[in-house]
Amino acid sequence: MGSLMTENEMDSETKEPILYVNGVRRVLPDGLAHLTLLEYLRDIGLTGTKLGCGEGGCGACTVMVSYFDQNSKKCVHLAINACLAPLYSLEGMHIITVEGVGNRRYGLHPIQESLAQSHGSQCGFCTPGFIMSMYALLRSSQKPPTKEDIEENLAGNLCRCTGYRPIVDAFRVFARTNDALYTNESSGLSNSEFVCPSTGKPCSCGLNIKDDKKTTCNGDIMKPISYNAIDGAAYTDKELIFPPELLLRKLTNLCLNGSNGLKWYRPLKLQHVLDIKARYPDAKLVVGNTEVGIETRLKNFHYPVLIHVAHVPELNQIIIKDDGLEIGAAVKLSEIVKVLKTVSDQRAPFQTSSCRSILEQLKWFAGAQIRNVASIGGNICTASPISDLNPLWMATRAKFQISDCKGNIRTCAAEKFFLGYRKVDLARIISGWFVMRPLFTGRCSYSVSANETKAFLMGKHWKKDVLQGALRILEKDILLKENAPGGMVEFRKSLILSFFFKFFLWVCHQMDGLASFEDKVPKSHLSAIKAFHHPSVIGSQDYDIVKRGSAVGAPEVHLSSRLQVTGEAEYTDDVPMPPNSLHAALILSKKPHARIIAIDDVAAKSSPGFAGIFFAKNVPGDRWVGPIVADEELFASEIVTCVGQVIGVVVADTHENAKHAARKVHVQYEELPAVLSINDAIKSNSFHPNTERCLTKGDVDLCFLSGQCDKIIEGDVRVGGQEHFYLEPNITLIWTIDGGNEVHMISSTQAPQKHQKYVSHVLGLLMSKVVCKTKRIGGGFGGKETRSAFFAAVAAIPSYLLNRPVKLTLDRDIDMMVTGQRHSFLGKYKVGFTNDGKVLALDLEIFNNGGNSLDLSLPVLERAMFHSDNVYEIPNIRIKGKVCFTNFPSNTAFRGFGGPQEGSVLHYGQQIEHSTLERLWNELKTSCDFLGARKEVEEFNLNNRWKKRGIAIIPTKFGISFTAKFMNQAGALVQVYTDGTVLVTHGGVEMGQGLHTKVAQVAASCFDIPLSSVFISETSTDKVPNASPTAASASSDIYGAAVLDACQQIKARMEPMASKHSFGSFAELANACYMERIDLSAHGFYKTPDIGFDWETGKGVPFRYFTYGAAFAEVEIDTLTGDFHTRRADVIFDLGFSLNPAIDVGQIEGAFVQGLGWVALEELKWGDAAHKWVPPGCLYTCGPGTYKIPSINDVPFKFSVSLLKDAPNDKAIHSSKAVGEPPFFLASAVFFAIKDAIIAARAETNVTDWFPLDNPATPERIRMACIDEFTKPFIDSDYRPKLSV
Repeated sequence: MGSLMTENEMDSETKEPILYVNGVRRVLPDGLAHLTLLEYLRDIGLTGTKLGCGEGGCGACTVMVSYFDQNSKKCVHLAINACLAPLYSLEGMHIITVEGVGNRRYGLHPIQESLAQSHGSQCGFCTPGFIMSMYALLRSSQKPPTKEDIEENLAGNLCRCTGYRPIVDAFRVFARTNDALYTNESSGLSNSEFVCPSTGKPCSCGLNIKDDKKTTCNGDIMKPISYNAIDGAAYTDKELIFPPELLLRKLTNLCLNGSNGLKWYRPLKLQHVLDIKARYPDAKLVVGNTEVGIETRLKNFHYPVLIHVAHVPELNQIIIKDDGLEIGAAVKLSEIVKVLKTVSDQRAPFQTSSCRSILEQLKWFAGAQIRNVASIGGNICTASPISDLNPLWMATRAKFQISDCKGNIRTCAAEKFFLGYRKVDLARIISGWFVMRPLFTGRCSYSVSANETKAFLMGKHWKKDVLQGALRILEKDILLKENAPGGMVEFRKSLILSFFFKFFLWVCHQMDGLASFEDKVPKSHLSAIKAFHHPSVIGSQDYDIVKRGSAVGAPEVHLSSRLQVTGEAEYTDDVPMPPNSLHAALILSKKPHARIIAIDDVAAKSSPGFAGIFFAKNVPGDRWVGPIVADEELFASEIVTCVGQVIGVVVADTHENAKHAARKVHVQYEELPAVLSINDAIKSNSFHPNTERCLTKGDVDLCFLSGQCDKIIEGDVRVGGQEHFYLEPNITLIWTIDGGNEVHMISSTQAPQKHQKYVSHVLGLLMSKVVCKTKRIGGGFGGKETRSAFFAAVAAIPSYLLNRPVKLTLDRDIDMMVTGQRHSFLGKYKVGFTNDGKVLALDLEIFNNGGNSLDLSLPVLERAMFHSDNVYEIPNIRIKGKVCFTNFPSNTAFRGFGGPQEGSVLHYGQQIEHSTLERLWNELKTSCDFLGARKEVEEFNLNNRWKKRGIAIIPTKFGISFTAKFMNQAGALVQVYTDGTVLVTHGGVEMGQGLHTKVAQVAASCFDIPLSSVFISETSTDKVPNASPTAASASSDIYGAAVLDACQQIKARMEPMASKHSFGSFAELANACYMERIDLSAHGFYKTPDIGFDWETGKGVPFRYFTYGAAFAEVEIDTLTGDFHTRRADVIFDLGFSLNPAIDVGQIEGAFVQGLGWVALEELKWGDAAHKWVPPGCLYTCGPGTYKIPSINDVPFKFSVSLLKDAPNDKAIHSSKAVGEPPFFLASAVFFAIKDAIIAARAETNVTDWFPLDNPATPERIRMACIDEFTKPFIDSDYRPKLSV
């Protein structure tokens, strides 16, 4: 096949490597092969593209790549993940980032404008990624996409703030609903009628759209103004065109280099690939880098040679033949989708059943960004144990052609290709298909064929007795060990039987009507095989606008929304690093409990770019820190108490070099016994000191003995933890000034004052010499209240001692592993009640998992005890609580702060006042038609054996105030300038909740000026001292009141001047006051009145007031798989007279969807007794690949939010109420609706007794609770899947 191509020959063909970015030509120098596109973009100042996870799972790094396809003579426009794309893989292409779409100076693109105006951006960190996913979809679509296209295209983007509904609404204006408008087909309408493409209804908005102006018709309708094969669709006259140079440019071979000896090849012929592979047998072939990128970035693999084969023609062919398809190994998954759709449309259904099956699987395969770059060959050769596609290749009798370096080709059946866990019989892969057989993946360590079952089925007549025989054999055909990787062994075993049963029913249904076939599928069983169609999300929001002054009460958009949708909003990682800066990386414990015997750092010190290494002995001040009790060592000196505990820190010239050096530090341990669960802590009496608490009301023991209770039950409740998963990871940039006399930092934190305190403490400096600034943060949810301060203190050590700027950025996996999560809880209860359901007595003992330091675990426990009655009046209550010490990273605050774990005088003595609970409860029952919904659900369940629906309606009350009295204070600084503008600085942090917007509205209304005249720059400890954290949902109350106090002071000073003269504007008044030497600056202060609690007596008033709400939810579950969908969610909330109803509705929706994740999707899996396949104390779920937060596909199909009308609250600013945390618990309506559906499923097998359902109700828990003939071989009716608690 020809001689080996030499490296010099490849070099001789190489042209100057180039890349266009936002229309600007850039030459790519040699030596950058180690960089991803994301790193390159951020290095050149395009910081709108964000680093969220580093594994292509969150979409924050999405950009659009365009290239000219020589075969079709068209441009291809694709959304990709910049965090995975190797820089040189984009050579010769055009990259458009969010900065290239639109900006405030030259105008926003309609996509950006729509998202900003629709309140679709809260913290804003994920926003550029959503913009770019939508932009790529529109640019690549010749006709407007459907609503379903849009939602499917956004499935690769995650948002932790909004709940997705406003994002869907914002982008829906670009959708079509009536295909007849975009084809030559008749729509059945008269010629005079025009149908709006968005609503699908007749209207008079007209067809003519010129330039980029929007036409309004039941919402804004956006259509492209032009389309061509090169530039795609254009929505404005400012769209960036495809660079003409790239149309004429021919690809050449590339041979380039990177750091650490990395070589990068781009061959253009198969023979060149084979030549390079012969020279470097261990070289890795890459196309989309979706697997190798994760291995090198997150698993620390090193591949010295990478061969990029995406442009090899022989590997990019798809040949359609009469007997099947031949697919080249480098063909992208998105290309396969297009071809399979074409084949399916052109061929008879019986010829394309395999095509349709593969299409269905690909729909659920990652996000669009991954499908656009991932190759079929890469997916096959990865041999993932949970592959969606490999069983289909086996089932369709696909064959793989494999070439060696000499060009010898052999053919291997797919069934024999997979040898073991991530082991295959190997390079070039072409496949063909047909014939289905039973195969399974995700149940074993690799894809396997159920050979015994296959042999049994051969030659049998397809009927029920064959089913039973096959199930008996199948049960033993696929073996899983008790501690198999991935866990959930019983669940996986039951799924094997369940899937085969579904397959059996499907075949029976296909054969229905044949004369020789008698086993018809009962109508009630069809639900097992009915294809699921995900409807487009429909949302509604209902609220009154009660304006107070010029701005308060108005549904204003987030002040930073236009900055966020253009990528111009600046986050900590976007701040340019000062000269001579260093990057830090942590040296972390690998043992849950051990004594440090020795530390060997010699190899680290000789690592490239190394600048310093620091341990406990180097801390100049006190190395013990903590928000309440200083029980956490900055650097472990003798004993480590969890995996991920910080032992030291390394600094180097780059982030990668710092991490590389940190990995070279070798720590020798002597292992000690570890406490790895709440039960372990209880058994070993392992509790944090002085954390026992008790609240009582009435006489619980007497009530139980008195005979008043008709029934008394006992049991326990287990609630798993939850990862914050803020999209912006923890990051701090810290530097010294004035020769090291002062320390300044910019941090992603909810509590700048804590950063100031921690850093001054460990450095031995006065707090007045340490300044922390925060512009905005990309989500917090409590996770950046205290834990972020610890890492700022870590970064401060090398910065102070070396007198150089240091940036510490936690990668997503490290952030999840070391920063703590929502506490898991164990509750042991005894409850007595009457036959009509009235609860008379509750004896409750609760334990939370504090981890290896106290942090905020005690306040979390206390609030859980305060809220344990929810909204129920129980005459006799005893609640005890303890914080467990375990060998896990310290758990911390999370939205809800213990509350979700959960006329009248409460069990801690506070009197309920102005309760609106009954009113909103009745309104919700009426609006959701609860009785009618119950009837419909029962009717559905009667007619469907394998799908069940359930409903639930849940109320909540949430106390507003920090439970520590001293924290209920706030300060603000307001300054009026002579041009009539106002600068506000306060102690709160903007993290997407709209705090700055609400506070600005308060100031604007006080001065009766437009909102645009008020500006809030940043939060800084040198402007407002001693600020409480932005937490407890109280920030709008206290900081709004502090700003109002300052404004009123200035207003009072201005009043004499205003009363003497008639001024045409506030600017004239301000200038006149200045001329008269009137002070136009004021410090405002507020402290929450009438609160206080005494734990000695267990009585007091811990909360200023309560926020009330209620939610209704309807779900549908697949009893055979445990999959579920939230069909409907109705929420009603009492927020008094809202400061900004649009922002508050966004907070409710975001909290509800985050809560939905907590109750049903998000499960933390730690190395403990329940998960022995995970190393002890280690976190398995440390990224979006293993930890699943809600995506756009998890939003309730119908999502309605209402604010209670005419319910002013006289205990907070402008009669408003707090909103951030209270709605979170209402997602438990989904949990109880799931349980309601499970009860209906269990009734089918006459199992009506009580059953445990732990939180979260994941598919595993749902499926295993739905007892049937497919679970009974493996479990009992009271089986409880394992949970890390």
